Amino acid sequence: MRIAEMRLDPIAIADGPLRSSYGLHAPYALRTIVQLKSDDGFTGIAETYGGDKPLAALEALRSRVEGMDPFHLTGLWMDLTANQITDAARTQTWHVPGENPLDQNTRSFAAIEVACLDLIGKTLGRPVCDLVGGRARRKVKFSAYLFYKHAGGGGLGDDEREDEYGEGLSPAQIVAQAKRMCELYGFEEIKLKGGVLDPEVEIATIQALREEFGPKIPLRIDPNCAWSVETSVKVGEALKDELANGGYLEDPCEGIDGMSEVRRRLRAKGIETDFASNVSVTCFDHVVEARQKDAVQVVLSDPHYWGGIRAQQRLSHLCETLGQGLSMHSNNHLGISLMAMAHAAAAAPGMTHACDTHYPWQTAQDEVVLGGRVPIHDGCVEVTDKPGLGVELDYDQLARLRERYEKLPYRKRDDEAEMRARVDPNWKRVLPRW
Repeated sequence: MRIAEMRLDPIAIADGPLRSSYGLHAPYALRTIVQLKSDDGFTGIAETYGGDKPLAALEALRSRVEGMDPFHLTGLWMDLTANQITDAARTQTWHVPGENPLDQNTRSFAAIEVACLDLIGKTLGRPVCDLVGGRARRKVKFSAYLFYKHAGGGGLGDDEREDEYGEGLSPAQIVAQAKRMCELYGFEEIKLKGGVLDPEVEIATIQALREEFGPKIPLRIDPNCAWSVETSVKVGEALKDELANGGYLEDPCEGIDGMSEVRRRLRAKGIETDFASNVSVTCFDHVVEARQKDAVQVVLSDPHYWGGIRAQQRLSHLCETLGQGLSMHSNNHLGISLMAMAHAAAAAPGMTHACDTHYPWQTAQDEVVLGGRVPIHDGCVEVTDKPGLGVELDYDQLARLRERYEKLPYRKRDDEAEMRARVDPNWKRVLPRW
């Protein structure tokens, strides 16, 4: 079996005005759909970051991928990483997902790998997780991912979407958002994207969530490095009870050394809150350093930029060896990515926490999976015995989403520019902000 054709389709999907320390989400998020067609008549698919740079990086691989045996992924990995800058230099601190040039090769490889595994699975009639050793679990847990947000559901003009969750700029509004999301999807863990409002408001928000949901629902907060070491310690003290029992404090300040210092100070006060990271810890070198410095107890993986499903599995083994927990980061995505994440988590024995997902923030009318949205029941996605990823492309929908992309001006994710355009013309991302 050989790959006869690689097809790349850039698409745009509506996205609400969600806030983070990076700024504001644009009315549309960008994705790229990858199709690998074999000479046997099967098609493997993947979904990855969108916009000019991710698309160009994949396009540059066309001559290498077309004609390739989809089983021979190790050779492709070696070709892509032979001259790669050392892992230790990589960081997501200043880059929104998909726009970091230092992980371009691992992102590109991950997209090709997932499509190859889907292709192989469909050819053999086996699910992707079986191709990498089988599943550790059949149902993969995801968490409710809450955002401070302005009013609006995303999209523009005639394509503007209903605002299902409403404005979310106060503790009461975030509690209402959480209740609605948990009602719809049955989530049993909750994460709040912080680093947006004054830390006192964000502390009050977590406290309000704890009051509403009780101690059995683990809580997390992720300010994406918006706080100083001093502020991080203050928040850690204030939320020592709310972030206990399976919760964690994610990337409160910049860098492994910064988090190590916050952790040291909190432990000196008898506070054992776990720390998590997907900003300072983004590659295997970082995992070891973070463990040595006691900076991170839960590593946030992501098959999209860690290097695919098999890299995710290696990370699971490493975390088990080092005694660290494991969860999964998320970016705006559709059902193909959701299933890739689910297969990756199903095949990772050391997945200790529910995974993040933006899926509730995307709308049914943008889904590119044939038959509609992937179901989430009781906070879980089931990994069935269907071949490959278990989903197929809706080609009519793909054509519509590509046509929309070509008509829109967006060609990269730029939350800072969107914040200046829609909220504050003088806004700039600074770290720390508080």
